[in-house]
Amino acid sequence: MATAVCPGSFDPVTVGHVDIIRRARKMFDHVIVAVLVNPTKNPSFSLEERIGLLKRATKEIDGLEIVGFDGLLADYARQKNAHIIVKGVRNITDFDSEMQMARINQGIEPELETLLLPARAEFEHFSSTMAREMIRYGQPL
Repeated sequence: MATAVCPGSFDPVTVGHVDIIRRARKMFDHVIVAVLVNPTKNPSFSLEERIGLLKRATKEIDGLEIVGFDGLLADYARQKNAHIIVKGVRNITDFDSEMQMARINQGIEPELETLLLPARAEFEHFSSTMAREMIRYGQPL
């Protein structure tokens, strides 16, 4: 069974995140959606809230495991016997950042591959940061 990890802060989850998760699930038998606990960030939503939002947003997608994690992603993937990380990229800035992280992860765990999925055109302009701003000012998403 091929397992992939789809990591992120998901603060909050967006339609773009759900699209990447759905597409990853079509490629892999099992997808672990790993919600990052990052002590250097001050999330708008608690870990439990982010996991709950993800579960609601992805309830129609079978074969998912939604969990929180902290530590190094490469170590987490190794613990879960996953050899693929799936990340979405919206633009060249995302691509550059994700490529750097992929190289670091592969340096830690040489068998770990990163699959970068380009965002669909209708989702590439929308980020979690934008969603937080819309929520803060009471605007519809």
